[in-house]
Amino acid sequence: MLEGQVAIVTGASRGIGKEIAKSLAQAGVKLTITGSSEQVHKTKKELHDAGFHDVLSIQADVAKENEVEHVVEATKNAFGTIDLLVNNAGIGLFKPVEEVTIEEWRNTFDVNVQGVFLFTKAVLGTMKQKQFGTIITVSSDVSRYTIPNGSLYTATKYAIQGFMGSVSQEVRDDGIRVGTINPGMVDTYFAESKQGESHKKDWLKVHDIANAVVYMASAPKYMVVDEMHIHPLVHQYPRV
Repeated sequence: MLEGQVAIVTGASRGIGKEIAKSLAQAGVKLTITGSSEQVHKTKKELHDAGFHDVLSIQADVAKENEVEHVVEATKNAFGTIDLLVNNAGIGLFKPVEEVTIEEWRNTFDVNVQGVFLFTKAVLGTMKQKQFGTIITVSSDVSRYTIPNGSLYTATKYAIQGFMGSVSQEVRDDGIRVGTINPGMVDTYFAESKQGESHKKDWLKVHDIANAVVYMASAPKYMVVDEMHIHPLVHQYPRV
């Protein structure tokens, strides 16, 4: 279903984004992967070593419009088009609201919200021209409820939910599907933690989120998966 498609995956240096890139490559997708550090080039090398050669890696800041536009143009120059965008880049910061600095507020919104806006906006022209495309944003289950010490992070995820919902309605007549994946706790490097820590043994794994992306992207053209909520079985969550 995805064989030969072209995708951009943000935040692909490690963790969820790296696993998404790997799963898409296994499905025959040509890839541009981006990350904020040089680590993204190591991810490309790992994919190349595994036999996946249609991979372009670009170190880029998702919050800077000129860098986002460069990624999009480089992808079209390398592969001819863009069929799929996976907005995965994101950062987390959790502390009482009175301890959040204006710099932390701006930086978190820049990455989590502005990055999604800029990449989504940048690929729409190509997708509209071909009357086909899929935009998937990996968000969070806190886009639907709130948590203590999470005012900043939760605010960004509520913003993403509203943004993607509106975009979905704007572009559906252009053959473009828009969806969000809202995971609960995932065993990854999120919020400066380490992947594989013992207390995370019952959390979701990165391949669970990658599988969800592949499922959503593989839906037939007449079908859109608007939203997916995925939670670890052992944890209780407020009803969404």
